[in-house]
Amino acid sequence: MYISDILSEDMILLDVSADNKRHLLMQVADFVAEKQNLDKNAVFEAILERENLGTTGYGGGVAFPHARLTDLPCNVTAFVRLREGVDYDALDNQKVDLLAFLVSSEQNGEDHLQALAAFSRVLKNADICQKIRLAKNAHEIYVALQN
Repeated sequence: MYISDILSEDMILLDVSADNKRHLLMQVADFVAEKQNLDKNAVFEAILERENLGTTGYGGGVAFPHARLTDLPCNVTAFVRLREGVDYDALDNQKVDLLAFLVSSEQNGEDHLQALAAFSRVLKNADICQKIRLAKNAHEIYVALQN
């Protein structure tokens, strides 16, 4: 699975400002829900419930908030770049400024894991993350994520 299989350029949200992790996740859940015609409260609550099990802050300024919802027809992904990092309880205690956000159907467990793995493969590369941080627009981020 490649990033281009799971992410479209219009699902990239740039220069988000958030006071804290909860506020950030709420903004992203709202964005995803609006773009995909989903219940924003259901998306937010699912993401928050998963986050309460343990942080999805991977390290290096990257987080992978994800959750599963019932009766979701397909995986929904978004990529977010923050204007400034937020405290996210990341494993390395660094602030997070890049998020790969995933919501998938409870029935699509394998696709869910493959999507997380695809983002992980790309975002563990510090050079790619730097390109994303320096990108001027969503298209440049989308291209950087294809590496």
